[in-house]
Amino acid sequence: MAPSPNASGDDAKRQGLTQLGLVVFMLVVMYVMVLRPQQKKAKEQSLLLKALKVGDKVITSSGILGVVTSVRDDTVTLRSAETKLEFQKSAIVQITERAA
Repeated sequence: MAPSPNASGDDAKRQGLTQLGLVVFMLVVMYVMVLRPQQKKAKEQSLLLKALKVGDKVITSSGILGVVTSVRDDTVTLRSAETKLEFQKSAIVQITERAA
């Protein structure tokens, strides 16, 4: 029995759909594994910075521990030991203790 002429065309379509499905699957996996957690972390960081207030004990991205003495639009002033330091808000990575 000889294969019909349409059989090779159907196989090519099936193979093309399989490859397209694999590409779509890989894009979905990439979104779930990479992009979604990154968006979630950025949202949490944004909420942390909005909740920042005077008296909070914080840690900066460079590892400096301090107490917030003033909060402005883009900057935060910290008191660490006997020193006042001014940082960009984005340098604050964690609030260790909230002000009472």
